Amino acid sequence: MLVKEYRICMPLTTEEYRVGQLYTISKHSHQESEKGEGVEVVKNEPHEDPVHGPGQFTEKRVHLSSKLPSWARAVTPRIFYITEKAWNYYPYTITADSHSLQCSFLPKFSIYIETKYEDNCGDSENIFHSDKILGDHEVSFLDIAFDEIPERYYRSLEDPRFFSSAKTGRGPLREGWRQHTKPIMCSYKLVSVKFEVWGLQTRVEQFVHKVIRDILLIGHRQAFAWVDEWCGESMGSPRR
Repeated sequence: MLVKEYRICMPLTTEEYRVGQLYTISKHSHQESEKGEGVEVVKNEPHEDPVHGPGQFTEKRVHLSSKLPSWARAVTPRIFYITEKAWNYYPYTITADSHSLQCSFLPKFSIYIETKYEDNCGDSENIFHSDKILGDHEVSFLDIAFDEIPERYYRSLEDPRFFSSAKTGRGPLREGWRQHTKPIMCSYKLVSVKFEVWGLQTRVEQFVHKVIRDILLIGHRQAFAWVDEWCGESMGSPRR
């Protein structure tokens, strides 16, 4: 099992991010579904937790066939998807349990994502209580403005180094923006990937983390670049 913690800062408050996150997921899912892939919502219903209170449960199928590298497509069926179950008690969310986020044909593959959101620049140490985590894990800060993304996903209008919000006056983001930008919040994500197949474990787990890293960067860049589309809107009940 390969465990990594990602910290992604945004020039938003946590309440603003909640709306922006939902808008971005909805818009991106619609765009992907038009291409014949993307996200299929199986369930989306209220859920009450004795510790975290009221929230929302979602179950989705994330279709990924065309996004796999050639070496992975050679050993996967033509129709390939991951089943995702998520419990959202914002500002705390859980994506999957030890057996929930699985691909359609590999029962020994699972992903667990725990998320917390705070109004700071990513400086909360041990936010996930690492003494409860099996083994050491790496902490990676993802910079939405200056970290590279795959070239095929680059859009100049979604580049935080050049984007300026007409509604909020925020942006463009300059070098060192996390240290002097207000407001600022951070999305902390603890991601565990497990693939129990001898000979492929390390390669697959590293590949999945690379895909997750890219998805997190692209999604958060878009959430900021689309701020003038969702700012001031209400998205209703929380989802992932």
